[in-house]
Amino acid sequence: DFQQVIRRVLYKDLSLDSPYNTYKYKGLPPGPITMPDISSIDAVLNAEPHGYYYFVADPERPGYHSFSKSLSEHNAKRKDYIKWISAQGIKR
Repeated sequence: DFQQVIRRVLYKDLSLDSPYNTYKYKGLPPGPITMPDISSIDAVLNAEPHGYYYFVADPERPGYHSFSKSLSEHNAKRKDYIKWISAQGIKR
C-alpha cells in the first residue's frame, strides 16, 4: 500500500516490493521520485566544502537535520533521534 503515510521507516520496509525500492531493485527507478527546483540544483552544483558525511533528523529542531563528520558522532545523534521518536509513540 503505497498510499500510506510513513513517518518512521523500519528495516522491514527495505523489502517492500516496489520498482522505486532501490534497496531491492538495482539501477534507476522507472520515473522521478521528485523534481527539484532550480535553486536546489544550483546549491548542489555550487556547494561549499564542509566535511560533513552524515545527517539525521534533529529532534530539537523539527524540520531540520543535525550533521556529523564522523560515524561515531553520527551514531550518537542517531541513537538520540531513535530514543526521541520512540518517546513520541511513533510506530509507523
